[in-house]
Amino acid sequence: MERQMYHYATVSKALEELAEKGYSVDYNLQEDKIINSPQDFTIEEIYRYEGETDPGDEATVYGIKSSAGEKGTFVAGLSIDAEKSATMVLNELFIKGRQEYNERNS
Repeated sequence: MERQMYHYATVSKALEELAEKGYSVDYNLQEDKIINSPQDFTIEEIYRYEGETDPGDEATVYGIKSSAGEKGTFVAGLSIDAEKSATMVLNELFIKGRQEYNERNS
């Protein structure tokens, strides 16, 4: 399945859309799960919010599905505080998934 990337005016709008699609777990509260077991998660959707005046307002909202079938969200700001943060792990998953998709479809 190809990942979908959307652009919305606000993070809250992206979270509303994902909630309507059944993404109910807040993975920001369970960041350690993503960091410790990235192989258990796939990124299904990505929503981007870009601040109009301040690049520091940029954020990415991930729609994530766990191998157990749980669907949830993770909101990542522009800055990455820790080298091994969930944001970095999700970025690596996204890049890996994109490469695998391209290999299958080339």
